[in-house]
Amino acid sequence: MLVYDVGSTYTKVTAFAREAQEFKLMSRSQAPTTVKNIKIGLVEARKNLARSMGSEDIAPQQVLATSSAAGGLRMVAMGYMPRVTAKAAKEVAMSAGARVLEIISHETPLDFRIQVLQEIKPDIILLAGGTDCGDEDSLLENAQVIIDSKCSAVVIIAGNIQVQARVEKVLESQGVRTIRVPNVMPTIHELKVKPAREAIHQQFIRQITKAKGLGSLMEMVSNGRVIPTPGAVLMGTELMALGTPETEGIGNMMVIDIGGATTDVHSVLPDLALISNEEKGLIVSDEKQVSYRTVEGNLGLRVSATGIVETAGANGVLAKVALQGEDLAEELKAYAHFLEKNPEYISTTEKEKRFDQGMAIAAIEIAIKRHAGYISQSFDPVMGIVPGTPVGRDLRKVHKVVAVGGIFAHSGEELGRDILTKAFANRGISLLPETPEFIIDTSYLLYTIGALAAEHPNEALVLGLHTIFKQP
Repeated sequence: MLVYDVGSTYTKVTAFAREAQEFKLMSRSQAPTTVKNIKIGLVEARKNLARSMGSEDIAPQQVLATSSAAGGLRMVAMGYMPRVTAKAAKEVAMSAGARVLEIISHETPLDFRIQVLQEIKPDIILLAGGTDCGDEDSLLENAQVIIDSKCSAVVIIAGNIQVQARVEKVLESQGVRTIRVPNVMPTIHELKVKPAREAIHQQFIRQITKAKGLGSLMEMVSNGRVIPTPGAVLMGTELMALGTPETEGIGNMMVIDIGGATTDVHSVLPDLALISNEEKGLIVSDEKQVSYRTVEGNLGLRVSATGIVETAGANGVLAKVALQGEDLAEELKAYAHFLEKNPEYISTTEKEKRFDQGMAIAAIEIAIKRHAGYISQSFDPVMGIVPGTPVGRDLRKVHKVVAVGGIFAHSGEELGRDILTKAFANRGISLLPETPEFIIDTSYLLYTIGALAAEHPNEALVLGLHTIFKQP
């Protein structure tokens, strides 16, 4: 079996052999992704894999794939209450690899709603609004806005279940393509993002077949699916944390995925599935979903290198690796600008490697603190919050922290753990893990676990336990 990942910089391929009811990792290889024709990278990665296995070519029984090369789908979310719509849209998009470019609520003037859709030209419109048995007018009103805008987006109808059929009829009568899924927020205490996530994955497949060479990838895969890489990482994290009926999962865990363009943080807390709606509180004001993902789009080690330096400060980045001085600060700034223009560059000198490590530590520290909640330091009478109250995502009971990304795959486990230790050193008031155990995904297998999860969940879980967590 082969699992491909077509990234914006590299195309990776991993080979597995199936022995009895388990998958065994055989080899992994990669090649530069050629933007003009992605098929070239696919062919070269496979050739490199065959050479590493001492073979002329490989004849796999099954091929699966993930990709981030086509970019995230452009999404506009439309709903009733702005904070609720924004919350639902964020959770759906973060778990599916889409980019929310605008949030539209009943407070947005009608003519401006039409203008937004005409200017953004979204790939997907997430049409939310109303809990089940709640508001109906906003869905129907926004359906007419979509028709009046004449945009060609696919509309995922994910609002009040009682009015969905009427909305679907109105839209499809005007030639608008629709997909109905369960309400993303059926009650004020509950988010249901997986059906909408799957709908976005299907639209992702439709989009990538238009990218040069990715049509060839669709012909190669055995199941007719290419999963967005961030979605695959989240699916792998969910499988590892929750387990299967046959095999127990890891439990509460956190994943940090630092790449060239973004730093993604995933956390899955199975314990939260057991709490009542009253304990969860209002979805709009808390982070008590079992699965949660955040993306820092300006924190990456190549395409977004200047974002790290600007956010943490050049001297702040240098301090992470015990460097200082204005001359070095200027060198770091110049290096970050160079990386943005040359994202394929691999650091060669000891100084460049220290710069990379400093940027990685800074990016991870910022990302995990934005992902986690915090201990309130002030009163908020509206929300009923007093000093000392935990607010947001509580990760204090998370013990397993998995790190994914090129800097971890190529730096070795000792250096990887040192980067994480420094990034987690200053917890402050953040609700970060109190006693984290750092695990380095040196073979970059978590995305493959997610790709395998849909069809071979137990085998994928066992593979992850053996290869990532080193369990016998």
